[in-house]
Parts: sequence; structure tokens; C-alpha cells
Amino acid sequence: MSELHSPPAHLLEIDGRMLRTFLAVLEAGSVTAAAERLGLTQSAVSHALERLREVLGDPLFVKSGRGIAATARAEALATPARRLLEDIEQLGRRPRFAPEDTELVLTVAANDFQRDLLLPALQKRLAGRLRSLRLIVIPSRAPTAQMLREGRCDLIVTPRPPAGSDILQKRLLADRYVCFFDSRKRSAPVTLEVYLAARHVTVAYEDGRRLEFDELLEARGLPRVVGVAVPNFGGIAAFLSGTDMLASLPSLMRLGPLEGFATAPLPISAPELSMYAVWHRRRHEDPAHAWLRDQLEEVAGEITGAAQG
Repeated sequence: MSELHSPPAHLLEIDGRMLRTFLAVLEAGSVTAAAERLGLTQSAVSHALERLREVLGDPLFVKSGRGIAATARAEALATPARRLLEDIEQLGRRPRFAPEDTELVLTVAANDFQRDLLLPALQKRLAGRLRSLRLIVIPSRAPTAQMLREGRCDLIVTPRPPAGSDILQKRLLADRYVCFFDSRKRSAPVTLEVYLAARHVTVAYEDGRRLEFDELLEARGLPRVVGVAVPNFGGIAAFLSGTDMLASLPSLMRLGPLEGFATAPLPISAPELSMYAVWHRRRHEDPAHAWLRDQLEEVAGEITGAAQG
């Protein structure tokens, strides 16, 4: 197995400014002309050349009549110097991103509500723009910053974004809680007393977490009879249908699993429910990732517009 050898330490002192100055002098044939081309003083050009001479152990240019001539070492260095300078410049260029040429594997962490609300529409949108797409959806549960730091997902979609100095977020949409019910079995609860006296269907996650709205009721000391608790939003409809129970859930669920159920305003004030896209800072400047975030934001806008319509 071949060994990897690091370049001598003195060669690591070469920088892009030294290479650019060396090539300008080589091409212009004089320090004065090179200084004019680079917009530098002659002393700055001479200083950069002197540093490069010391690193390489070669004079590079010698007097020849009234001008200067490149040494054999300088002429031999011209091509690799140009290549190195191009490589250095490439480091500063943003990578080109063309969706139609991109084969993408995207992992998104989301629980069932945000998954079913946003991701099917996102998949259809991306599939029509990318060369190929493989969308992987994993449960976010109570999302953590570590999921992003360890690369377990590219994005998290959640109403409760994790915190961290290296974690970024953007609000995708805002929703409100409403009361869902089967209008064949009951009427809307018009007072708080009627609402609290009814039996309710709600979500209680397997890890013990509850909906923000349920925590709010408890904090306000408002008792409620929970007839059924299911581990995800997808289980609500089957228990709500054909009963007189109520379900206090995000209004956008009427576009999905609770389509066809009646809704009414809650007889109690509740905070706005926001949905966020969350990602790690190392992905922030990635043009492909930025494009994906824009696509997700547009999908969220279209869904919000359809709901309002």
C-alpha cells in the first residue's frame, strides 16, 4: 500500500497572491508592467517575488540587458502555477446546481401530520424538476438537533424546532386549532361548558408527549374527558366518525385525514400553530439544499392558499 507524503512545510507558505504575482511578472516581462497590470506598487510585487524565491530556493528572474529573464525553474513552474491558481479560485466559486441534471436522495424527518400535509406535494413537485429523486421519510418524534448534526436527515419539518447555535429554521406556514366533529351525530359546541362536558379524541404519543393544545388546557386548569387517545393523527378519523366526540386539532387536517368532518371555532383561545423547516448550518449555503428549501416553502404556500380558498 502506497504511503501519503505531505509536502515540505516551506512549500505550504505559497499562497495565491504569490502565484498571481509570479505569473504576472512572467507574462509581462517586467516588475513595472506586472505592477500596473495587478494594480499594485512595484515594491509590493518585488516583496511577493522575494517571498516566493525564498520558498522555492531559486531566483526565478535574473537581469538580462535592460530587462529581466525567467530562469529555467520559473519557466517550468508556469504551468503548475496556473493550475494551482485556478484550483484556488475554484475553491471560492459556488458549485453549479441544475435540477434537471441532479439525482437526489432526500431524507426528511416528520411526524404524520406534517408528513401527509406537505411531503406528497413536495415529492410530486421535485419529481417533475429533478433528473431522479428518492425521498426517504423518517419519523421525527420529538426532533433533536442531533438528528441534523449526525446527518440522519437533511431536513426536519416540525411545529417544535430544536434549538442550537448551528441549527437554522424558517416558518413554512401558520395554522390554528379548530374543533372537528361528525355533524350527523352532534352540533358544534357553542359554549365552553358544552365543549368541556363532551368526550374528546386526541393524540398522545408513545413517548408521553401530548399536543400543545392539550398542555394548554391543563395549564389553565380546564378538565376534559378524553374518550380516546391515539398515537398519531391518522387514527383520529376512525374514532370520530359516527360518534358525538370532539377533536381539537390543526385546521389544515381538513385537507387530509379529516376531510368531510364539520369544523367549528374553539370556545377557548389557543395559540397559533406554526410549522417550520429546520436544517443544519453546514447545509445553509449548499445551492441544492437552498433550492429544496425554496421548493418546500412554495408547496407550503400553495397548501395554505388552497385552505384559505
